[in-house]
Amino acid sequence: MNQKQKEDLDWDFRIEATNGPLSIGFSQVWKYRDLLMLFVKRDIVTVYKQTILGPLWFFIQPILTTITFMFIFGNLAGISTDGVPQILFYLSGITIWNYFNETLTQTSKTFTENAPIFGKVYFPRLVLPLSKVISNLLKFAIQFGLFLVTLLVYVLLGEDVNPNLYILLTPLLLVLMGGLGLGFGLISSALTTKYRDLTFLIAFGVQLLMYATPVIYPMSSISEKYQFYIWLNPLTSILECFKYAYLGSGVLDWFWISYSIIFTIVLLLLGAVTFNRIEKSFVDTV
Repeated sequence: MNQKQKEDLDWDFRIEATNGPLSIGFSQVWKYRDLLMLFVKRDIVTVYKQTILGPLWFFIQPILTTITFMFIFGNLAGISTDGVPQILFYLSGITIWNYFNETLTQTSKTFTENAPIFGKVYFPRLVLPLSKVISNLLKFAIQFGLFLVTLLVYVLLGEDVNPNLYILLTPLLLVLMGGLGLGFGLISSALTTKYRDLTFLIAFGVQLLMYATPVIYPMSSISEKYQFYIWLNPLTSILECFKYAYLGSGVLDWFWISYSIIFTIVLLLLGAVTFNRIEKSFVDTV
């Protein structure tokens, strides 16, 4: 068979390198959407498959965390919640923070945990981190339902909470949270294939990041000379907007929300560049 005959063959599928550093193959991800949903199902089913309480852990985890925060930060430390019932204040922060936290931590370990699959089967590598984003979104929906039920109870009891029309921004806030988690996760997963110690640093860094984000305290409790540095955290405006929308407490600042949007876009582009550079040598370095 000569060269021309080889070129004229009508191949069913051809695997080729991406053309540029920002070309991460979303069309290929769409072709493998069935595999994506299988990974999502796996993430949800297998995590609690052999546990006694099973999916109830989706509710138990935020409840126990909220109680702990109420005892330590609300009662012992006496941190203000701006007049909002403690359970609502802490549960609102925990609910949306958990989505970012779990997306980042799970995505950052995707490539090292699935190295054997990468060496045997071809599929767009982005499918795995995207499956974490989607599966954690379903977990968020369950915990968000718990938060809404609790909020409804306090509204019916006549507590000073004021949900407003800004709750319509919830999809935007989730996109930003998911985008930040995915962006940081792509960079982290790429780097940890070569530097395993970063796995421990990332876990520690995420814990510190929570204290630099108004999850357990309102912005009003921060001295004005330090508030600017807290606002530089792109998560701050997201959490403050979420609390403002559902509790009537917090700060809604469009400048800092715009900053978070731009930060997320830049981070995702940076994550795409890092991902494309490391993807070719994933199997060799893991």
